[in-house]
Amino acid sequence: MPAPAAPHRLRVGLTGGIASGKSTAARAFEALHPGCLVDADAAARAVVAPGSEGLAAVLAAFGEDLRRPDGQLDRAALRQRVFADPAARKQLESLLHPRIRAWMRERAAAASTPLVLLDIPLLTEGGGRAAWPELERILVVDLPPALQRQRLLARDGIDPALAEAMIAAQAPREARLALADDVLVNTGTPEDLAAAVARLAARYLPKG
Repeated sequence: MPAPAAPHRLRVGLTGGIASGKSTAARAFEALHPGCLVDADAAARAVVAPGSEGLAAVLAAFGEDLRRPDGQLDRAALRQRVFADPAARKQLESLLHPRIRAWMRERAAAASTPLVLLDIPLLTEGGGRAAWPELERILVVDLPPALQRQRLLARDGIDPALAEAMIAAQAPREARLALADDVLVNTGTPEDLAAAVARLAARYLPKG
């Protein structure tokens, strides 16, 4: 007698520009479906943990001085080093992105929730659907550029020039929206966004 088929897990890729509210949306999904969230930021930390192959590869490429006294990677110093150097950023991405994808896929495969939300900030920059063919929906959290800059300035306490540079380092808004199956427009309060997430989650997993 054949083994019963594994239950279907709806895999949704969540992305958005910096300060778009993507993390707020991710937390709202996680509150509705505990255990559904597979977080690229958590993956990025895990793949460079002390003793990992990822950490060894990064230190070999960018220098042992990026190892903190506690053995952890100095992520802030590394970010600063590659931020203004596109070639260095590409090199870092080539080292880490395959490891991050593998980590996330392993967690997504182990998830027991009917909805699996893969929170991928650089989904557009990292290859989109070609890099993540298993995604059944791509959800983009979006807001107008002027509001994005305003929220980034307020969140990080940085000067306008740095805010512009951080936004410019990401894929254009139009490229993210071109990938989207669904869009959450985040121009209101966090409560408004959570309500929009609840409506979308009900569409993804209708009862009955």
